[in-house]
Amino acid sequence: MTSKVISYTMVVTGPGADHLIMAGNFIGSKEPSPPWLDDQVAVKKAHAADLKSMKKYERHAPRKENGNSRLISSASSGTQQQQSYDFTLDWFVEKGIPEAFVLLLLDFEIFLVSLTVHPIPNLTSEPLHFICNSWVDTFNNTQLTRVFFINKAYLPSQTPGLVGLYRKGELEGLRGELSEVQDADGVRKEWDRIYEYATYNDLGDVDANPDLARPTLGGSTQYPYPRRLRTGRAPSKIDPSTESRLPPEDSFSIYVPKDDRFGDQKLFEFVQHFPKSSMNLMKSYLSEALEASGKEFESFEHVLKVLYQDGFTFNVPKAVLDAIAQVLPIPTPPDNGNLLLKFPIPSVIQDNIDGWMTDEEFAREMLAGVNPVLICLLQEFPIKSTLDIKIYGDHTSTITRQHLEKNMNGLTVYEALNSKKLFILNHYDAFMPYLRKINGTSRKAYASRTILFLQNDGTLKPLAIELSLPHPDGDQFGAVSKVYLPENEGVEGTIWLLAKAYVVVNDTGYHQLVSHWLNTHAVMEPFVIATHRQLSQLHPIHKLLHPHFHDTLFINALARQNLISAEGIIEDSFLPGKYSMEMSSVVYNSWNFLEQALPADLIKRGMAIEDPTAPHGLRLVVEDYPYAVDGLLIWDALKTWVHDYVTYYYESDEILKQDPELQSWWKELVEVGHGDIKDEPWWPKMQTRQELIHSCTIIIWIASALHAAVNFGQYPYGGYILNRPTLSRRLVPEKETEEYEEMEKNPELAFLKTITPKFETLLDLSIIEILSGHTTDEVYLGTRTIPYWTYDKKVLEDFKKFGERLAEIEKRLVRRNEDGTLRNRIGPVMVPYTLLYPSSEPGLTGRGIPNSISI
Repeated sequence: MTSKVISYTMVVTGPGADHLIMAGNFIGSKEPSPPWLDDQVAVKKAHAADLKSMKKYERHAPRKENGNSRLISSASSGTQQQQSYDFTLDWFVEKGIPEAFVLLLLDFEIFLVSLTVHPIPNLTSEPLHFICNSWVDTFNNTQLTRVFFINKAYLPSQTPGLVGLYRKGELEGLRGELSEVQDADGVRKEWDRIYEYATYNDLGDVDANPDLARPTLGGSTQYPYPRRLRTGRAPSKIDPSTESRLPPEDSFSIYVPKDDRFGDQKLFEFVQHFPKSSMNLMKSYLSEALEASGKEFESFEHVLKVLYQDGFTFNVPKAVLDAIAQVLPIPTPPDNGNLLLKFPIPSVIQDNIDGWMTDEEFAREMLAGVNPVLICLLQEFPIKSTLDIKIYGDHTSTITRQHLEKNMNGLTVYEALNSKKLFILNHYDAFMPYLRKINGTSRKAYASRTILFLQNDGTLKPLAIELSLPHPDGDQFGAVSKVYLPENEGVEGTIWLLAKAYVVVNDTGYHQLVSHWLNTHAVMEPFVIATHRQLSQLHPIHKLLHPHFHDTLFINALARQNLISAEGIIEDSFLPGKYSMEMSSVVYNSWNFLEQALPADLIKRGMAIEDPTAPHGLRLVVEDYPYAVDGLLIWDALKTWVHDYVTYYYESDEILKQDPELQSWWKELVEVGHGDIKDEPWWPKMQTRQELIHSCTIIIWIASALHAAVNFGQYPYGGYILNRPTLSRRLVPEKETEEYEEMEKNPELAFLKTITPKFETLLDLSIIEILSGHTTDEVYLGTRTIPYWTYDKKVLEDFKKFGERLAEIEKRLVRRNEDGTLRNRIGPVMVPYTLLYPSSEPGLTGRGIPNSISI
């Protein structure tokens, strides 16, 4: 056999970077599969063979040249030092090109940044790049070797020889099938790399308090839900069917595989928002301070003073702060324990302090705000309910023609319906079944329907708001409703402002729980898990989708620990309270994967009509609908990129049908990840390239543009609590009551006593400020961190075109925002619609489409 000396470079960081003790071995493209390839123990035999054959290396840094290795460079990266080492290895040419690298770590864990094989004479003219960026733990902990593959993409049937065995073994390891001790106690270890599904049985905390019990979401017809990653905490002592919660101070140590956790730099930037980043730990001290200083805002001017000018100071014992500093890299705590909560002025009041109060802005934010995905064309009158009449009675709307035609410029309701000029924001059916429960607490709310009219200048104006309560004699009797019409002056003007506030309270809750959490974070998690479990890193669809899953598992795990859990920030500060997640479960029952495609969503809501002659094949009913107009440009660019990518690797539908990894991926995703709705007929069968193209386009759309549209505007619009209050505490005052008299004398105070008070406001703003910002390591749509992420030149060219097209789209969006005739793009508050600009700088920018749901 012909032997050559090959050289390769490893760049590492982490605890073991300065003293690297490892064994390694390459697998060549021409090495044949062993005769026991299909044996169930084949992979374990291969790993046993690895232990005998791998060459052992020991490296120290820094060091001078010594034999076959030397330190090339040492450079700072985040909070760790990168060390770069050269190695040499005798290689038999007959083995072909090195395409997999098997690594066994003998000392401390490392983060393997990159592995590059330098050109091999007569074999390769260019360097061979291996896809790494991964934590490697020691064999002593994992009892497994690690394998890294070249940056080529192979379908399973194309994978050469012995590389195919390691491809199979890598997936078995990620499914937990190779570790004999991994589930002995059910608790995950920090070095585990195992992706398994679980229901949402971790939202409550019955061990702390029986009142903190919450229903398990998923696995039942009563509470259907997408599956989550099993984080392997111990079962609850009182109810072993539920998973216990970590103490709040240990939240960031919740298990997800290390490669899916925040990197050091992102974690550092995240916790630098302290105390806002740790409000679950601070709540009791904040509440205590408010007891002493006053729980209510006294005027609109007082809101500005407390939130943005002076801030609010509260005290936390120094010992508590020091304990937090032991586990998180927070800024140095002050010796006196005084912490300041102060917020940047949100965009919505930067240029017009009162613009939020106008009817035009109220309506505009349904098209260009943080929740522009709910408004629908009104297509029937009177308005009907979808609630079961046998249980809830008749909930037909009490809004009449006379209510609406008063402000319709001479049109009748039926003329406006026929000309597609009436629209509805409907928060009725989602809230009505829960109102009796919610209103039995300190919170008071209505189910709401808001009717809007499309004016000749392209803007919407509200015509009527219907506020409804469950009938006092029982659900079967329907509702008690009252219709409010626009007013600008006196007490009636105050009541109209309150009516709009009740609508926004509903919209804020629905946005956070459904538009944001359920429809992006929660529904995406099964895709992430199934991809890790069933699609090899060599698979082209894994390479396509993987950047769009970055940090999603970790941010979701943190949310279940701190935000959406019992007495988490969402329950504390949003209207539905303890029923929040239960409500989102009801909505998930009608979730449809195919309707998440932007064109399908717009058609379903009546906001667009299919028209082959129009751009994108759609004609928008509201031409100046910024979310839809901008989103369709992003959607088309994304669809073109995915089409070019998929058709490059799949030359026919037959090849796709015969791909075992792809078929297993889709089957598991539907039947397990979204198992509660697996029998829905709309699921693609994954038998054609077109189905794969459309499905991948939807997946990437949800993870990137849809999440950007409903997330990064949270603080720009909701950072002023008067514009987007999160809860309401009393109903519309009745005449001849103290509340009504107060509303007549001091309308600002009456408004403030109705909406979110200080404590919940400070909680809400703390979290949405963080959620609305970009960290410095963010990677945006059309870009990747590794330029050589694939070996295929045609794919790299297509991806470059995709990025260039997004840059051109951004220029078009900038020009649109400069067009004064498009009034919905700026509005009375003078906030341009930038949420679907593809790029952004770090910070609170109100723009940028990250690749993934990473915050």
